[in-house]
Amino acid sequence: MGFIWTIIVGVIVGTIAKFIMPGKNEPQGFVLTAILGIVGSFLASYAGQAMGWYAQGQSAGWIMSILGAIVVLGVYGMVTKKNA
Repeated sequence: MGFIWTIIVGVIVGTIAKFIMPGKNEPQGFVLTAILGIVGSFLASYAGQAMGWYAQGQSAGWIMSILGAIVVLGVYGMVTKKNA
């Protein structure tokens, strides 16, 4: 159940992170935003487990998931930065 919950939270969190961190290099499609949110949520879950904040198999909370998605969106923006 933790895996499915992380995906659901990731989709919502990706959308929230996109509104918090606007910019020219943000993903334009809902699917890409959802995928980056899911990756951010997984990143937050595993980082929290590695640091001892969450028990093994426990998913990250909303705030940590949003922070993870913002980090992933920032990295995405740097990687896909177009020369202007």
